Amino acid sequence: MYKKTLNSRILALLVMMMMTLGVFAQTWETVRDSEDYIYGEGWGKTVDEAERQALGSLISKIASSVTNESHRTLKATNSNGQLDEESQFTNTINTYSQATLTNTKQKVLKNKPNDVHVVRWIKVSEIEKIFEARKRKAIDMVETALRAEKKGKVDDVLRNFYWALTLLKSLQYPNEVTYTDEDGKTHVLTNWCKEKIDETFGDLKAIVDSRDENDVKLAITYKDKPVNSVDYRYWDGQDWSAIYSAKDGWGLVELAPEYDSSQLQLKYEYEYAGEAKIDKEVEDVLKAVKGTPMPESNVKIPMERKEKAKEKKARMEKMENESFTTNSAEVMSPPKRLDDDVEEYTSALKSLVDAVRQKKYESVRSLFTDGGWDMFVKLMQYGKAKILDASNLRFYEHNDNVIERGLRMSFSFASGGRATFVEDVVLVFDDDKKIENIAFGLGKTAEDDILNKGVWDEKSRFAIMGFLENYKTAYALKRLDYIRSVFDDDAVIITGTIAKKASAKNENQSRLSEDGNRIIKLNRQTKDEYLKSLKRCFEKNEFVNIRFSNNDVYKMGQGGESYAIQIQQDYYSSTYGDKGYLMLMIDINDPEKPLIKLRTWQPEKDPEFGLYGPGDF
Repeated sequence: MYKKTLNSRILALLVMMMMTLGVFAQTWETVRDSEDYIYGEGWGKTVDEAERQALGSLISKIASSVTNESHRTLKATNSNGQLDEESQFTNTINTYSQATLTNTKQKVLKNKPNDVHVVRWIKVSEIEKIFEARKRKAIDMVETALRAEKKGKVDDVLRNFYWALTLLKSLQYPNEVTYTDEDGKTHVLTNWCKEKIDETFGDLKAIVDSRDENDVKLAITYKDKPVNSVDYRYWDGQDWSAIYSAKDGWGLVELAPEYDSSQLQLKYEYEYAGEAKIDKEVEDVLKAVKGTPMPESNVKIPMERKEKAKEKKARMEKMENESFTTNSAEVMSPPKRLDDDVEEYTSALKSLVDAVRQKKYESVRSLFTDGGWDMFVKLMQYGKAKILDASNLRFYEHNDNVIERGLRMSFSFASGGRATFVEDVVLVFDDDKKIENIAFGLGKTAEDDILNKGVWDEKSRFAIMGFLENYKTAYALKRLDYIRSVFDDDAVIITGTIAKKASAKNENQSRLSEDGNRIIKLNRQTKDEYLKSLKRCFEKNEFVNIRFSNNDVYKMGQGGESYAIQIQQDYYSSTYGDKGYLMLMIDINDPEKPLIKLRTWQPEKDPEFGLYGPGDF
């Protein structure tokens, strides 16, 4: 009886398979013979080889179809020195890779040893959606650049405007994309991006503040305020340097011993080709599309300049006290700054700086608590550490602690797209005047923006600041213990290729659904699942670094001292990079033990509802 039943099931299964193959054969015939589809075929010895050939064939046909319709004017020089717009546009279409062309269908027609046949096709009506998704990304970058402009983050301004301009060049009709600014004026975006980049270079001013042998300190302003952040290269007398970062108005140049020029040459970074690994689509487009020259990025600065003592004093006060804070309309209530009785702290910092420069770390062991020493050891193991600046230290009192800000260091690595990171290093001294905590700071503008928010309790302001800095640092120093401690055991952790609002029915499930030309995936993880994944990430990477391009903090309407933080985050590691939007809900009713109740991640804004907000949960 059992054997008879089993045979019946096998027969039924075979019938179903034959029916399925018959249905597919009819579908493929329809696709092949219909003008409503574009298809590509590939043959090879393996499925992977045939798939790549099919994708290449499909992309080539898409390029030919779109070029015939749009009569594009974008041109580039081919290997023979002749202008060939079709060849150039084929290159840009090739940037719509496997990851981008999610609205295509694929099938293996034959799979025999060394004889594989694969077909891949797309509806003609779907092609426009390919360009629409890229247009949305470019506009999102423009909006990011405009927000960064208000906060003086020139590195983010230049990078996002340039990347947006490059993405726009790869569209079917680039000059038809417009943008309406906050004043109601509409711009052709390809023109406006270039104008905004030129305008940004024009608003940057750099002077030599001081020189100590071969070390030159630069004072850099943007719109007459200390620049929040900007990246640059310089000519050291022998070669162009790696990328250096100026923060809070100060930059550094290290010249070769024989440098004797009366001028210093700088090139402000704007292309960020080395960082493009955080966005595979941008990386591919930067390689395929001819770059836009930016001669205004090159500047020459006199090495010697006359400045009266009174003028220098006024300039130094401006550099010290001004920043691109965004809450000037609110009641300002800055925390107490410690200006007196700081000799012991400054002495400790001097010893620490000397120890790092001389690599005599054990000589300053007595400056730390046990926990602080463990963090310092990890910091010194975080790439090749170097002191960049220790001349603008600031000290704040908080409870029984003293917090130092203003120490700037760089960390270099052998691998990864961005080999050097510049960080503000924040030190926390306990009541015994020993260093108990180390963190990477957010920068003076973000610091002022949070610490001067007088409508919030001072303890909460310091707790938010400390949390963000410790969170950022924990990923860099691979501190799983800290990350475990700040996530609530029942925290809601949502990650995914594209975030989508969840309904009550399926918020605990992973799901896939098709939405136009993208596959929407929602994945809710438990705390343990998230930490296990993070541990694997830490183990396989030489370094991890996260940078907050933008962070907005909102006080929740209930829950006491509960806050929602929306962060635009760039993630770098030696094997992987990405960019997206992070939202954290934190409970700081106990300022010493902040807890993350919710973490969501979106690689881009959803075209329907934008970003996750606290109201969605």
